Amino acid sequence: MTRVVIAPDKFKGSLTAVEAAEAIALGVRDALPEAEIVSCPVADGGEGTLDVLEAAGARIVRMRVRGPLDDQVEARYAVLDGTAYVESARACGIEFVEPSPQTALAAHTWGVGELLADALIHGAERLVLTAGGTASTDGGAGMLGALGAGVLDAFGAPVGLGGGTLRRVASTELTPVRERVDGVRVAVATDVTNPLLGPSGAAAVFGPQKGAGPDEVALLDEALGRWAYALQVGGAPDVSRIAGAGAGGGIAAGAIAGLGATVESGFDLIAGLTGVDKALDGADLVITGEGSLDEQSLNGKAPAGIADRARPRRVPLLALAGRIQLDAAGLARLGVVGSSALIDHAPSVDHARAHAAELLRERAAVLVREWLAR
Repeated sequence: MTRVVIAPDKFKGSLTAVEAAEAIALGVRDALPEAEIVSCPVADGGEGTLDVLEAAGARIVRMRVRGPLDDQVEARYAVLDGTAYVESARACGIEFVEPSPQTALAAHTWGVGELLADALIHGAERLVLTAGGTASTDGGAGMLGALGAGVLDAFGAPVGLGGGTLRRVASTELTPVRERVDGVRVAVATDVTNPLLGPSGAAAVFGPQKGAGPDEVALLDEALGRWAYALQVGGAPDVSRIAGAGAGGGIAAGAIAGLGATVESGFDLIAGLTGVDKALDGADLVITGEGSLDEQSLNGKAPAGIADRARPRRVPLLALAGRIQLDAAGLARLGVVGSSALIDHAPSVDHARAHAAELLRERAAVLVREWLAR
């Protein structure tokens, strides 16, 4: 019996990873009715991670928290085997704002701190903070403030919330936070290696996606530099050049400095919970995918993670995506033996998004039949 492992990430704006896996499974069944199908939806530590964790058996905790622009938002985190998984985007995600220069400066991470505080109150033994998809570039200052830290100007007064306020920060008081997380292990799960500052830092790379123009990017980068210094004044290590510290608008930097967090591969962390390694042992075929298969997919994203696991096991890899922006050489580097982009089989991008499940089923069946015919 042919064993097929289905391990997609989310198709952003269309399907969760769980929904994508279900659609692909239907296509595999259409082409290969007797197949043994093992579904292992995955995530890379960004948006959609909680959906994958819930499918893996995590308990979901829902609560209202302060959103990125102060309005209350419905947020949630997951608990599995004593570990609380907090997805930053659930509290301060880009979907909660209409990105503009003003929101780029004002958005903050206070609500993330509220989620972490609730998890600590309820006895979490470990915290995992996923960093992707935020509207904020505040270096995690709001998050630490919600946990009791002082984020202070030169006169010892609080600077307020939002990345823009950090141009006034002079010092931090981190003792209340450290006491609160004492004995609790903390990790930041991310799929990026950007530092906090500079041309590849949080403001320069991710700020424009959040509404920042050139002036705001420059201001935020300067402000984050002041924030890194203020954290050192509070007794934290220098986080300005740590790989991955720029993730989530620098929320990773705040977690490293204030919570003693380590940076871990988001994909590796989540894959370890979904059983994908065990599933690939003895598999005949693996199918992965995500919304956009591009150069970023080669660096820490879910398809690359699946490819890295399939290659040493000599398991053929098929890839499905909303769009594919890798050339033949890029696909070959991933080890892909067959691929299909949904937009190549739809009259428009909007149609592809609206009918992603049907298209995924159809294209999965075609790819599997082509693979069988080889």
